[in-house]
Amino acid sequence: MSSLYELYSHSPLESPVLLLATESWTDAGLGAQAAIAQILETIPTEVLATFKSDDLIDFRSRRPIVRIADGVVDGLSWPEIQLRAGRDGAGKSLLVLVGPEPDMAWHAFVRAVVDLATKLEVRLVAGLGAYAAPVPHTRPVRLMAIATRAELAAQVGVVPGTAEMPAGIQTALQEGFAAASVPAIGVWARVPHYLAATPYPAAAAALVDALASVAGLKLDAQPLHAAAASIVGQIDEIVANNEEYRVLVSRLEAAFDDELTPPSGLPSGDELAAELERFLRGEEDQ
Repeated sequence: MSSLYELYSHSPLESPVLLLATESWTDAGLGAQAAIAQILETIPTEVLATFKSDDLIDFRSRRPIVRIADGVVDGLSWPEIQLRAGRDGAGKSLLVLVGPEPDMAWHAFVRAVVDLATKLEVRLVAGLGAYAAPVPHTRPVRLMAIATRAELAAQVGVVPGTAEMPAGIQTALQEGFAAASVPAIGVWARVPHYLAATPYPAAAAALVDALASVAGLKLDAQPLHAAAASIVGQIDEIVANNEEYRVLVSRLEAAFDDELTPPSGLPSGDELAAELERFLRGEEDQ
């Protein structure tokens, strides 16, 4: 057994899917976090294994939370990485790796997770993420994938060409699973750049639906779809009352429909994002 984790006794698992739900280094519109929260709310899970926080987490950057009752310290809540187990709506086994992205010992952490997944006979690994892109909120959420196998990525779609960018722990885990011949995929939702700083449930709904399709799981994304429809209406109201915003969205729509890179000189979405945040804060106050 790896010295980085402790595995507890558990019910039998049948070729589980492993969902990588560690905090992402980028998550526009909180798409991945909302998708994971929806899954965990609808699927009861139990702790299957815990990882040693002292070896993985910098507590100065992720400080524990202290509870104080009437001036008396009532305990500390420490950040922790867990592997949880549950079953989807059809009774299929699902594992969820939750917690903060490790601050240290990435190579050792990857080896430990791959070792644990191999012992549990994981059949597929899936990660979720979301990033800001020049796309309009008036069109369906587009997804892209990176995977250990080309045919697996093709189930979702890819962005052609070659690119280099900073990687998160989920991508490092994919590399580890590739070396162990365990299929792994990362599914990413594109979030309108002017909505990247606000919750965008349409992205979360698309991610849950994609995970269900790729992994053959029965998952419920309906609450996210309902929330998405409500927020789109609020955004449409703001756009309808401002000519510059209408131009921004219409030009994004044209580029989206033609699958072209948006033309230069596109109006900035910063003001629209700020107005949307003010609008939503106002509704919450009311």
